[in-house]
Amino acid sequence: MIVGVQPLAGFDKLLHYRVPEALRAHLRPGQLVRIPIVNRQHLGLVLETDAVPDVPVEKLKSVSGILHDYPALTPDLLDLARWMHGYYAARMEAVLEAMIPAAVRDGARLKQEKYLAPARALTPDEHAALARKAPKQARLYDFLKQQFHPVKKSLVLSRLDTTAAVAAALVKNGLVREEARHVERVAYADGWSGGEVVAAQPPKLNEEQSAVVGSVSGSLAKGKFAVHLLHGVTGSGKTEVYLRAVEEVLAAGGSAIYLVPEVALTPQTVARLRGRFEAAGHQTVVWHSHLSEGERLDGWTALASGRARVVVGARSAVFAPVHNLRLIVVDEEHEPAYKQDETPRYHGRDVAVYRAKLAGAVCLLGSATPSLESVANVRAGKYHLNTLTKRVDDKQLPDIHVVDMRVEIMRTRGMVTLSRLLVDHMHRRFERKEQIILFINRRGYSSSMLCRKCGHVEECPHCSVAMTYHRADETLKCHLCGHQRGAPAVCPKCAAPDIRWRGLGTQRVEEAVRRVLPRARLERMDTDTMSKKHRFRQILSDFRAGKIDILIGTQMIGKGLDFPNVTLVGLVDADLSMHVPDFRANERTFQLLVQVAGRAGRGDRAGEVVVQTFTPQSGAIQFARHADFNGFADTELAMRKSFQYPPYRHLIHHLFRGPNPEKIKFYSEHWVKKVEAALGNAVEIRGPSAAPIEKVKDEYRYQVWYFTHRTQKVVTELVKLQSEFAWPEDVTQVLDVDPMSLV
Repeated sequence: MIVGVQPLAGFDKLLHYRVPEALRAHLRPGQLVRIPIVNRQHLGLVLETDAVPDVPVEKLKSVSGILHDYPALTPDLLDLARWMHGYYAARMEAVLEAMIPAAVRDGARLKQEKYLAPARALTPDEHAALARKAPKQARLYDFLKQQFHPVKKSLVLSRLDTTAAVAAALVKNGLVREEARHVERVAYADGWSGGEVVAAQPPKLNEEQSAVVGSVSGSLAKGKFAVHLLHGVTGSGKTEVYLRAVEEVLAAGGSAIYLVPEVALTPQTVARLRGRFEAAGHQTVVWHSHLSEGERLDGWTALASGRARVVVGARSAVFAPVHNLRLIVVDEEHEPAYKQDETPRYHGRDVAVYRAKLAGAVCLLGSATPSLESVANVRAGKYHLNTLTKRVDDKQLPDIHVVDMRVEIMRTRGMVTLSRLLVDHMHRRFERKEQIILFINRRGYSSSMLCRKCGHVEECPHCSVAMTYHRADETLKCHLCGHQRGAPAVCPKCAAPDIRWRGLGTQRVEEAVRRVLPRARLERMDTDTMSKKHRFRQILSDFRAGKIDILIGTQMIGKGLDFPNVTLVGLVDADLSMHVPDFRANERTFQLLVQVAGRAGRGDRAGEVVVQTFTPQSGAIQFARHADFNGFADTELAMRKSFQYPPYRHLIHHLFRGPNPEKIKFYSEHWVKKVEAALGNAVEIRGPSAAPIEKVKDEYRYQVWYFTHRTQKVVTELVKLQSEFAWPEDVTQVLDVDPMSLV
């Protein structure tokens, strides 16, 4: 038996090995194996069985061993890996390492605990002799004899204040038996739900929800690939639709994957899934990068063995090795967080759709603000559209007030953080003991420090961006490379004392709130405050329990979270996402406004949203104000079509990095000439040009954009040309297919 193995050893080449007789019955495609390369043992993944080698069989080495009892990748995952390798221009080894957790690749062992129990009964004479010769052994034996079940060894030794040698003597003499049991490390086993009351019994569906559940059930019953886009306003009960679909899949013996965009949203979702399904005996596995190695290994084992059939987590959960996959749910499918920003640069939503296609499963995409790519697929007849147009129990959508900050500046004759309208609403809601969320998508105190005399701006020495001022510790920090230094008291260039902060950040908003509501209990949620592992869980739990009055944060609090007592949401600076060099800027701004507004009025009390902006006439803001998604989509898609931007053509980003800007420019220009000659009309090329952020971590950046209708062909040709082009060692290049950020 000959197998083709992809080594995880730093090079992309399929190697062939013989399989010893003792391993043949256990070896299957997708299994991790130990293989010899030169004089060392390495890890590899079996991609082919009964392979045809390219060298004589007698020259082949043998597989050394199998790492796990179960394949690391199911057949559909193997096909998915091959597709990702070609579509995203990523090395196969990088794809496999993204799909298989490090704890699984490293051969980590399952955790075991030792248990003790009596092996046989002692006669009175034997017991008397044991008590006389070894009283400690007799005491331990008597304790175990009184128990109904085997007892954890460490617990017994601690309780009786005795040593392992005492237990070992009893085991050696055949009086006590010792057995090892697997102890599963379960993520969020403490039952944390953020204070949310999770009902085991499902609520009654309204008419719209019933129609959507019926539509999805129809696709599940056919047992064929289908994609449903669930467009439901915030608070319309999309989660209940997802749970009903998962419930139906489990009842039919299938498995389900449930994706969420942010790790912070996972505990709330886990609580709902476990509250619904654990009583029926269905284990829910949690899967994301913030888990311990032991939790990831045990979760993977539960799925790979078939013991668990439900997994919930961030984008990497799409690679869970579930058996008989019938459903993939992608919640908040529009979120850029589903896009991986390092190799392989895959998009979790698109990979979910393709995996569902390979498995013949249903992919259920859901959002209050669907991506325009998904909308275009609906209009092209590729996806089914289901809609939820009203909130559950007929709760009203919040009123949205738009504040023109230009008028505020004229009124106060200076920059303001919180408008008069927002402050008035905050006072009113605080007096009623209702909760408030303030959102600004920039951490720190202000975006930069500017000298009013000479115009000098404090910039990062390693990146071409302004340093962000953090007032809490009087430092300037670069949010790209992490460089930091103390904030200057005078201008470093002209020594004037007029150097001041400019722009807003979460710290500055927090300071402004403390001035207007000194009695309010505040918490700030951003990357700076969430350094501890479970800090976000604690804050969300306290907020739900009413221990926090006002929550100030960045994008991590802008979506998906459900707090019934929140009646006011303030978007402090709606322009941050709008004025960036990106054709998706309007779409991101619209989605942000609608999603943040959706946090208000989810309970019994009506909600309000205050949006502060310098461009109130913007289409994104006006369409969001009137909750007119279709109007926004029509306008934005018409603009995209006229310029042939995605979703009407695919976009490939090619980034060149290096320490010498002239060298990068020279090689990128020569590269473009080579691509133009090879691809001709198959691609439209724009660039090379300096990237919007020209320098990051002491490397200068140039970029090229490829617009095409034939992504796979263009990517294949680009990879081929890359291998033939003479690249210097100090020039790094990155291909990003379907990028979500243009900066």
